[in-house]
Amino acid sequence: MALDPADLALVRGLVEIPSVSRREGDAVEWLAARMGERGFRASVDDAGNAVGEIGNGPVHVVLFGHIDTVPGEIAVRIEGDELVGRGAVDAKGPLAAFVAAATKPVPGVRITVVGAVEEESPTSKGARYRATQRAPDWCVIGEPSGWSAVTVAYKGRLTLDLALTREARHGASPGPTIAEEALALWERVRESTRIHSGTARSFEGLDCRLEGVEAGVGDGLVERATLRIGYRVPPGVDPGELADAAARFAKTDGGTRVVVTTQGREEPVRTARTTPLARAFARAIAAAGGQTTFKEKSGTSDMNVLFPVWRCPMVAYGPGDSRYDHTPIERLSIGEYARSITVLRGVLSRASDRII
Repeated sequence: MALDPADLALVRGLVEIPSVSRREGDAVEWLAARMGERGFRASVDDAGNAVGEIGNGPVHVVLFGHIDTVPGEIAVRIEGDELVGRGAVDAKGPLAAFVAAATKPVPGVRITVVGAVEEESPTSKGARYRATQRAPDWCVIGEPSGWSAVTVAYKGRLTLDLALTREARHGASPGPTIAEEALALWERVRESTRIHSGTARSFEGLDCRLEGVEAGVGDGLVERATLRIGYRVPPGVDPGELADAAARFAKTDGGTRVVVTTQGREEPVRTARTTPLARAFARAIAAAGGQTTFKEKSGTSDMNVLFPVWRCPMVAYGPGDSRYDHTPIERLSIGEYARSITVLRGVLSRASDRII
């Protein structure tokens, strides 16, 4: 499928600008400028998101991608049919596809493209700010699904910090070290989640992982240790109950104090496969020669933030293989990028249809 050289230049140019989460300013300004050149009413909102609006009409569609990436510099280059570089898949490829597809206005449809900041951070600043705006008729979240697949569910996320402190002790004193106390606490917390883990389908299981641990003598008066525990939460499990359970298990002997702090929390989400938006994708994918697959993902996305507030038809879609997310070999098929633009144009052309 032929790709407009301008659309290839768009995705490559965006990938070439580093935009690690919370340091996205240069990429935001660049994308806003490119959208302005394409006829969008472009701006940077109060949260720092790149925003482009095009077209007019009673139907409003939001294409919501994220412009930030995880750390890790990868030399940007084209190898055969693939664009290599940090963010090519997660998620500048989907975001660029949104801009490319929306460049041709659709009669009766107002399209807003958002390049959101801080999706890769617990803050989700960009999505939380846009959630305060009026809900659109449809929303598509920009995440790699593959050109012929649509994501309709994400697990939730809970991140807890457990901080242990106690009076300093001599290294030869009997009993566990502060590091050993921290690890024993982690084992108790992990064991408490096993009741949710024995399911046949991985999407329905609760994942609990130790994401980080620090321990030491502190300032000579107080010993400190910190655990960071991350949960991937399936539908039907309340992240708040998990946090409460961790606090109950955060008890140690010998005068150690434990403080539990929630660093990030998103509810699990599932959207219907039968909405007009999902049907529009199925028809657009079929028209492009594919057969639609509906996916459920164990990660999170800005859908976890926006769907509980907007409650409009919503799916996640974008070119790319999510197995490359956050890896040192992140790469995007250019052919798939081109196909996804075609599919998105097909979806947008159906946005004003009363019967899909």
